[in-house]
Amino acid sequence: MRLSELQYKDIVNLEGKKIGNIIDVKIDRTGKLISLVVEESKKFIRLKSSDSEREIPWDRIERIGEDVILVKL
Repeated sequence: MRLSELQYKDIVNLEGKKIGNIIDVKIDRTGKLISLVVEESKKFIRLKSSDSEREIPWDRIERIGEDVILVKL
C-alpha cells in the first residue's frame, strides 16, 4: 500500500467516531513508519487542546480498510 492511498482514508476510533484525516507521517531513520499525523475533525477536537493535529502511533492501528483506518485510542 502506498502512502498516497492512506491519505484519503478517514481515521476512525473503535466507537466509530471520525477522528480526522492523515496530513503527514513520521518515520524513523531506518524508514519504518512510526506514527500517523492526523488533522482532527472539528467534532472530535479535545477541549483541553488548542492544537488541531494529533499523532497516532503505528501500534494503535487496528485495521486498515477500504475507506477507513480503525485506531485504538
